[in-house]
Amino acid sequence: MTDRDAQLLRALHDEHADALFSHALRLVNGDRQRAEDLVQETLLRAWRHPEALDPARGSVRAWLFTTARNLAIDAWRRRSARVGEVITDEIPEPPQVVDEADRAVEAWTVAEALARLSPPHREVLVECFYQGRSVSEAASRLGVPPGTVKSRTHYALRSLRLILAEMGVTG
Repeated sequence: MTDRDAQLLRALHDEHADALFSHALRLVNGDRQRAEDLVQETLLRAWRHPEALDPARGSVRAWLFTTARNLAIDAWRRRSARVGEVITDEIPEPPQVVDEADRAVEAWTVAEALARLSPPHREVLVECFYQGRSVSEAASRLGVPPGTVKSRTHYALRSLRLILAEMGVTG
């Protein structure tokens, strides 16, 4: 920083700092620390962009106030985009207890329901859901167009839902 830069900053501070601080204090709802940071950042921007301080371009104070306002808005947006930390003594979700007997009953129920589907519907569900294939991969393996895989999947899931309801499975 040259002597000229230091003099410019000192003059800028002497002439506008009090008014800028009052403005910043209103922008941050009375938080003095944030207001001080805002004034500091505004003056730093002025130092980095001395061309903006040319009186021929307009009021220096207006530029400083506008810059402070924009910085306050940016800071507010950053804060509101962040998710706050939640501190608690309780676990948010209790760990799921896996009952192997329940899982076995569910597996048998689903297998029985799948067995009641027509072969084309069962094949498409096995390819897409159990084998994890995409629509195009399932279409290639089954030798049918992708549109057919999509429609069979739709109707197979609808039929499976009805079959499970008939079997007394809810939810």
